[in-house]
Amino acid sequence: MSFGLRLLCLCIFLLKNVKTDQIGCEFQPFPVLKNDNLLRAARGEVVDRVPVWVMRQAGRYLPEFQELRKQHDFFTVCRTPELACEVTMQPLRRFDLDASIIFSDILVIPQALGLTVEMHAGVGPVLPQPIVVPEDLKRLTPDGALSRLSYVGDAITMMRHKLEGRVPLIGFTGAPWTLMGYMIEGGGSKTMSKAKAWLNEHPEDSKLFLNLLTDAIVDYLEMQVKAGAQMLQVFESSAEHLSKEQFLQWCVPYLKRIRDELVDRLTKKAIPVVPMTLFAKGAGHSLKEQSELGYDVIGLDWTVDPLEARNLVGPNITLQGNLDPQDMYRDPDELRNLTTEMVHKFGKSRYIANLGHGITPQTPITSMEVLVEAVHKAL
Repeated sequence: MSFGLRLLCLCIFLLKNVKTDQIGCEFQPFPVLKNDNLLRAARGEVVDRVPVWVMRQAGRYLPEFQELRKQHDFFTVCRTPELACEVTMQPLRRFDLDASIIFSDILVIPQALGLTVEMHAGVGPVLPQPIVVPEDLKRLTPDGALSRLSYVGDAITMMRHKLEGRVPLIGFTGAPWTLMGYMIEGGGSKTMSKAKAWLNEHPEDSKLFLNLLTDAIVDYLEMQVKAGAQMLQVFESSAEHLSKEQFLQWCVPYLKRIRDELVDRLTKKAIPVVPMTLFAKGAGHSLKEQSELGYDVIGLDWTVDPLEARNLVGPNITLQGNLDPQDMYRDPDELRNLTTEMVHKFGKSRYIANLGHGITPQTPITSMEVLVEAVHKAL
C-alpha cells in the first residue's frame, strides 16, 4: 500500500473513531465539549443553567497567580504557552465556571506591530515610545505581525486539550479605538485627551490608524479560531471616553468591519463561525446601534439596566453582564441577593452572567464562590 493511501486510511479512521467537536489545523482532534451552556446561550438555545464567567477571572485576586508572577514577567507568561495555560486553568480549579478565557493581553497587538509595551508594577502597561504624530505611523510594522502573535495560537490549541472538553475556550482582542488610545497615550489614561485630540486634529490619519489596527485584529481573530477558540470577545474598553456621536463615527464602522470580514473569511474557508461578543464599556448610549453590527452577544457594564438593554437590543441578541465589580466586596449574603436579583432581571434565555467590567485585584475568593453559586441557583 502506498504512503498516500495509508495516510488517507488513517484520516478516515480518525474521523470515524475519534470523538471531537473540531479538528485543528494540524489534524489534532479536540476533546468533546461537556458543558456547552455558554455557546448555547450565545446562540439563543435552551441552557441547563445560566452560564457564568468573569472578565479577568485569571488574575491578581488569585494567590496562585501572584506566586507565578513572582517568578515570571507578565509578558513572559503571555508568550509562553505552558504558563499561559496554567494561568488560564487556575480559576477553573477553584470555581464552577462555564467558560475559560485564554490568558493574554489586548496590548500584544501593539507589540506585534513594533511598539515596546512594558508592564510596570503599580502603574500598569507603559509604552515608552508612543505614537505622537502621524509620521510615527511609519514605525508600525504590520507585515509579519500575525507570525509574531503565533504564541497566542499555540496557547489556545494547548489549552483546548488541557481543558479536556470541560468548558468552552474564549479568545479575545482589544478593539481599534481602545488600542489606538493606548498607543498614543503611552499607557492607560483617565481622559484619553491625546488620542481624542488625534481624532480632531488628524481625522484622515486617525482613519488610517484605525483601519491598520482593524486589519491586524481580523487576522488575529481568524488565527485564534483556527487554533481552537470556540468564542471571541472584542473589548472596546475605552468607549467610555467618547460621546455617542464620536462612538458611532470612530468605533462602530471598525467594529462592524471586524465582524463582517471575519465571518466572510471563515465562511469562504469552510471554517465554522464562532459566536462573538462585543463589550463596549461606557457605550450604553448606543446599545441599539451595537445590536445591528452582527455580534451574537452584547456585553453590558454595570451602569446599564438589564430591562432597558433588552428593550433596546431586541429578543435575538444575547446579553452579558453586568454586576458592579465593587459589589464583590459586599458581605456574602448581600452579594448573593444582588446576584440573584440581577439574574432574575435578565432571565434564563439569551443571557450570560458576568461582571460589568474586570474583577479587581483585592476581590475576596469567597465572593467568586458566592457569585458563581448564586448565578447557578437563581433560576
